Amino acid sequence: MLRLAASWVWDFWIADDGDRFHLFFLKASRALLDPDRRHWRATVGHATSTDLKNWTEHADALLPDDAPAFDDLATWTGSVVRQDDGLWRMFYTAVSREDGGVAQRISSVVSDDLFTWRREPGRQVLEPDPRWYETAATRQWPDQAWRDPWVFHDGGMWHMLITARSIQGSPDDRGVIGHATSPDLRAWTVQPPLSSPGAGFGHLEVIQTAVVDGRAVGLFSCLGTELAEPGRPGDGGVWAFPISSATGPFDTASAYRLTDERFYVGRIVHDRAGQAQFLAFRNVDPETGWQGEIADPVPVHFEDDRLVVASATTAEFSAAWSRE
Repeated sequence: MLRLAASWVWDFWIADDGDRFHLFFLKASRALLDPDRRHWRATVGHATSTDLKNWTEHADALLPDDAPAFDDLATWTGSVVRQDDGLWRMFYTAVSREDGGVAQRISSVVSDDLFTWRREPGRQVLEPDPRWYETAATRQWPDQAWRDPWVFHDGGMWHMLITARSIQGSPDDRGVIGHATSPDLRAWTVQPPLSSPGAGFGHLEVIQTAVVDGRAVGLFSCLGTELAEPGRPGDGGVWAFPISSATGPFDTASAYRLTDERFYVGRIVHDRAGQAQFLAFRNVDPETGWQGEIADPVPVHFEDDRLVVASATTAEFSAAWSRE
């Protein structure tokens, strides 16, 4: 488990260098007292582990840039991939002071060793294409959803899956999986979404595709208050959906819930034995409130065409984690 005495920890992503797992995560000082204030003060932390359980914290990986800049307010969730030349590239979400954090943009930084990251001159700043996606000007949602880039290589092309919202459909039911492609990780072209609005979600956060037991599966997170038909607190959580291809199209209307809202931002990572493990951060506990720490991994596998966590129901799984 990763719990920091001085900081809350929430959204995270992992890079594997073959020897160690590198955990990158959003963090903000506990001195803020109110966890709802954390988003505008988020930086990207860094820790490493050989077993996905015992983590050693290192210096922060990424901070907001000096103003004025598109990322001078906060740096949010992303992913890390390795280029053919061995250089590591981290894609991340950025918000700026100039527009009060309403507009969300995606860019990248690079590293030789996963520890020291640098901004490149002339790097692309990716924004939503108004032909298909809500923008800051056209949004029917509190903010412009264009974040959480998940980048991977498939079919000779790099693909980016993005938390986005369609320009079509009911305002509370426009959540889609945005898409962009690149031949080289540097120049990106925004493509139409890979899922359709009307699936029941105001947005689909922190999307990931993975392979478990030889079968492809997709993950995202959505709270009950952000469902198209808002539920009670606790009705949301981490969701899985069946996929036949890592590049879609995706039927997110077929999504089913893996965990309740005590856990959020589920990620699948394969350990050194090849076992698919599920990690998530501790979100809100009904009795003690906001948690802000990353729980230990739990094995996942398929049963009856559905991904399941530790051969348990959601309630059993949550109870097991709460006993850590």
